[in-house]
Amino acid sequence: MKTNTADVPAYTTRDGSLIRELMHPSRHGNQAQSLAQSTVAAGGATRLHRHHRSEEIYHILSGSGRLTLGAEEIVVASGDTVCIPPGTPHCIRTSGTQPLVFLCACAPAYAHEDTELL
Repeated sequence: MKTNTADVPAYTTRDGSLIRELMHPSRHGNQAQSLAQSTVAAGGATRLHRHHRSEEIYHILSGSGRLTLGAEEIVVASGDTVCIPPGTPHCIRTSGTQPLVFLCACAPAYAHEDTELL
C-alpha cells in the first residue's frame, strides 16, 4: 500500500495536534503500527497526555520546540528523534516563528481510546 501526504486529509487529535495518518491499519491494511505527520502551529502546543499501550517515536522534520517527557524537558529541532514509552506523560510546544512538523510512529497503532488527557 502506498500513500502520499497530499492525498491524506488532516484531522485534529485529542491532544490538539493536526495529524495526517500516512499509514494506519484502519485504512491501509498494515498490521501493527501507524505513521502520521503531525503539525503544531507556531506558538502552539499539544495538551499533556499519555498513551497506555502505544510506544511513540517522534522524528522532527522542521521547526523546533520543547518536548515534555515525564519530568524531563527536551529541546528538539529538525533531525532529532525521540522515543516516548507507553504511559509517559508528554506534550510538545513550538519555539520560534515556524510550525513544528514531525513524524509520529506508534506501535500498536494510534487510537483515540488509548489517549488520556492529563
